[in-house]
Amino acid sequence: MIKKVLNNYSKKYLSVWVILAFDLILVFGLYIFSFLLRYRFDFGILENEFYWLYIGWGGLVAKAFVITAVYAIFFLSFKTYRGILRHTTIHEAYVILKSCFFSVVVLLSFSLIIHFLFSRYLNEHKDSVLYLPKIVLVLHSLGVIAALLIYRIIIKEVFTKYFKSQVAENYKVIIYGAGSSGMVTLNALKNDFNTVYNIIGFIDDDPNKVGKKIEEFTIFNRKKGFEKIISEEVDQIIISIQNLDTIKKREIIKECLKFDLEIKDVPPVENWINEELTTNQIKKVKVEDLLGRKPIKLDSQNIFDEVKGKTILVSGAAGSIGAEIVRQLIYFEPKKIIGIDQAESFLYDLQVEIKTNAPQLFELIDFVIANVKEKDRLEEIFDQYNPDIIYHAAAYKHVPLMENFPFEAFNVNVVGTKNLADLAVAHNVSKFVMVSTDKAVNPTNVMGATKRIAEIYTQSLQEIQNNTHFITTRFGNVLGSNGSVIPLFKKQIETGGPVTLTHKDITRYFMTIPEACNLVLEAGAMGIGGEIFVFDMGDSIKIYDLAINMIKLSGLEPFVDIDVKEVGLRPGEKLYEELLNSKENTLPTHHKKILIAEIRKESNALTNDLIQKMQLLNRNQEFELIKLMKEIVPEFKSNNSRFELLDKENEN
Repeated sequence: MIKKVLNNYSKKYLSVWVILAFDLILVFGLYIFSFLLRYRFDFGILENEFYWLYIGWGGLVAKAFVITAVYAIFFLSFKTYRGILRHTTIHEAYVILKSCFFSVVVLLSFSLIIHFLFSRYLNEHKDSVLYLPKIVLVLHSLGVIAALLIYRIIIKEVFTKYFKSQVAENYKVIIYGAGSSGMVTLNALKNDFNTVYNIIGFIDDDPNKVGKKIEEFTIFNRKKGFEKIISEEVDQIIISIQNLDTIKKREIIKECLKFDLEIKDVPPVENWINEELTTNQIKKVKVEDLLGRKPIKLDSQNIFDEVKGKTILVSGAAGSIGAEIVRQLIYFEPKKIIGIDQAESFLYDLQVEIKTNAPQLFELIDFVIANVKEKDRLEEIFDQYNPDIIYHAAAYKHVPLMENFPFEAFNVNVVGTKNLADLAVAHNVSKFVMVSTDKAVNPTNVMGATKRIAEIYTQSLQEIQNNTHFITTRFGNVLGSNGSVIPLFKKQIETGGPVTLTHKDITRYFMTIPEACNLVLEAGAMGIGGEIFVFDMGDSIKIYDLAINMIKLSGLEPFVDIDVKEVGLRPGEKLYEELLNSKENTLPTHHKKILIAEIRKESNALTNDLIQKMQLLNRNQEFELIKLMKEIVPEFKSNNSRFELLDKENEN
């Protein structure tokens, strides 16, 4: 019978007004019960009109209505009826306690004042609605609190046990962190109707907590906890420590990766919905958490001072970096942002995202379809908007593709940069900040060489004029950017593998998208012209280790659930990336993690002449194009590429 009722109502919820009405009925009935309890159920006070304490049923009911009306006011004020009964939490209990407290305080105050003013009258007319015995009010309030909480807890427990008995998913879980966040996590797991979580216990590094219990669950030290993971065949470990140091978090995750289980992370308290944690908010640990260093934080005030009130143009605004630059810029009070890109679908996606997430700032941005290769189109945009600052993120970046299509790489990465840079000088733009790459250092591929030529050209412009300050930011791979290795590995893992990498020993520097874009903005504020800013990015990361860890973070076992295969280096690819070449030194800045590369200066006239020669070539002259690139960038040595022939010719 009960199961049938629960099945019928499992996807339905009581109206809030039904809950309010039921609560008030309880308040009404409990007042009558409390009154009778106070006088030991002496019904003479209700039925014998000659009794010394005669109240009468009418008087008692009238008092109950008055009491109920006062409680109704506070129930409505604090919205005690808004919670879903089967999901009752500590928050609902707190609201009920608060509303009952204020109700009884008001009634007691009223009773004391009335008794003080009309004591003689009340002694003779105890059936009056003004006669409210104080002890009855206190008993009643305690009864109301108990009744409202108990019936909610019973409903919650009934639904919880019923739903958990119907759920197929069942996980053994250990919670890492036995503090307040860990206790909240425990409650969130217990309150999830869709999944059964069998809590094995807690792990905590605080020796004062080890051996103690939270409810019936033991707190283990790390060694004992990890032994439990093996002996109990734990499915998930949830890291629930607020404000955890980045390095310590990485250490914990790496320890957990030794076991065949899913690793999850509780978000910061400020990200909890309505200040409450649910299991939907507990997400799998991200690969970003395995970065080999603390995230680099920059000075937002510098950026604010630089950007406020300015008209800003962002090229490549539909790409990972350009879009994030736009997202960050809107909060620094610019006068106008012009986001340009040729990819209309991604530009539209960004437009919709900002309109949804920051509608009050949407009018600050104009989204413009344009190609950096088309100088006339760019000139129209410059004439219309007169930008003060340019953040140049438009580029072709995929190494193998650009190796096959060198003219496309040249036209976008070199000619596109030259078009924007020349227009910046012509229109007296104050700053031009270019996004470059570590692949421009000792390039072994066409993409890296074109980015290095773009660096050389913008730096050479700095030498022949003073109006526009040209600044370059150079950093490694960006986690999660379009077409990068992280999304590729994720997709391969989701489809069952194999995960493919080009070489077991290949390494790369990594940073997050927000971090990379913050660098670009900070460089624009910090630079005075002519600098190439590089990051101290810590140690480079082996892509093989990254692949293995991503598989483990998915709760799978490498080479058992998901295979990992080497497919060989791609054209133009090298094993190790560098942020500086051997002839470049660095200078410090006010931020210890940001350095300025000391680079050789090139003649603008010579660089411009060679670029013009390349522009005159046709698509059948790819080797001539690469030969001229190697003339501008003598350290450009092709690797695993058809253009290696040119290097052999030079050696001979």
